Amino acid sequence: MATKAYTDSPAAREALQRRTLRVVMTSQVFGGAGLAAGVTVGTLLAADMLGTSSLSGLPVALFTAGSAAAALLVGRLSQRLGRRAGLTAGYAAGAIGGAGVVLAAAVDSVPLLMVFLLVYGAGTATNLQARYAGADLVGPQRRGRAVSSVLVATTLGAVAGPNLVATTGDLARQVGIPALAGPFGLAAIAYALAGAVLFALLRPDPLRISRRIAAAEPPDTAAAGPHPTSAGGPTTAGGPTTAGGPTAGGVMAGATTMVLTQLVMVAVMAMTPIHMRAHGHDLHATGLVIAVHIAGMYLPSPLTGLLVDRVGRVPVAVASGLTLLVAGVVAASAPTDSVAALALALALLGLGWNLGLVSGTAMVTDALPLQTRASTQGAVDLCVALAGAGAGIASGLILSATSYATLALGGGFLALAIIPLIARRRPADATVSPG
Repeated sequence: MATKAYTDSPAAREALQRRTLRVVMTSQVFGGAGLAAGVTVGTLLAADMLGTSSLSGLPVALFTAGSAAAALLVGRLSQRLGRRAGLTAGYAAGAIGGAGVVLAAAVDSVPLLMVFLLVYGAGTATNLQARYAGADLVGPQRRGRAVSSVLVATTLGAVAGPNLVATTGDLARQVGIPALAGPFGLAAIAYALAGAVLFALLRPDPLRISRRIAAAEPPDTAAAGPHPTSAGGPTTAGGPTTAGGPTAGGVMAGATTMVLTQLVMVAVMAMTPIHMRAHGHDLHATGLVIAVHIAGMYLPSPLTGLLVDRVGRVPVAVASGLTLLVAGVVAASAPTDSVAALALALALLGLGWNLGLVSGTAMVTDALPLQTRASTQGAVDLCVALAGAGAGIASGLILSATSYATLALGGGFLALAIIPLIARRRPADATVSPG
């Protein structure tokens, strides 16, 4: 369909938005499986290959560092060539990284493991960048729900991934590869499929179309992106003032929320498999707890998106900090033999992350003009990923020096920093005019 049809017809824009969401959500089912499989066993594989648990946070740090670099590159590529090119390239790199980790485990090479964990991180970055593609064609009043639609699709693959750990491990063992490398083989296949879906079906490109729509609209509405594809609902607290244009305060508030929630989530999540193995839990139990955690990360997204659009970005961001504190307290007090208690703690940890990610994403996207949106989103995700990488390294050291309970409580109280930092946001950044 010609671009002019999207410019002139709200119905055509609505149809394109629905199609874009279907395609991105389909890719996210595969992408979620790729993400979750590696997260579940990465720390255990490293502990076995390195011969020590003190550096067991290194895999999370490495693929999170890789995701940081990839976030910037995928964002810049998307800015120049569109979401389709950027996201496809990111998933291709993630697939190569997953296959490389299998190779490194097969030949027992720690240097190769380090290199390919970095490359594997590109898949993680691309999973997160895909949420922006779901929001390119909508206005502020529907942005939270658009982001949440993409995130909830990740749940299907993300919950299935950890529960396939034992099966893929058995398959790997049968061909002479360490069992813990098996899930990375699944990740390689899943990321390759996610990239193939986007490459084949994400046409026309939502970011390119949104720019052309915005160029045809009056300047005061173009700053915040294309006009909503349908009625966006009531005025939303926590969005931009369209009359005032993009706001630096909105970018900083959103980025701060996402950085802190990512830091706390990664630190506690990464050490949970190590903590569980130390107390006699097997891979089935570990996979179950991580599956529940990832369900908490993505499954609440529709409700979160609705709250972000109706209640406001800032209240949901504050709720994320409080939820992460509760998660830390529950994890610290959970009996070491209770899988159910750990699963509850990790579910709350995932929920706190979800509240922070959706509200932070909406704040950042609200505040950015289309001319620089994708590249700046990539830079924000770079900061988020670097926070996760630092948390991955620090968490292993903290666990070795103190205890899992100390790590969990410390993370919970750190999450409370979101509240005063968000409270400093300027009043001008707290309202949005009806779109």
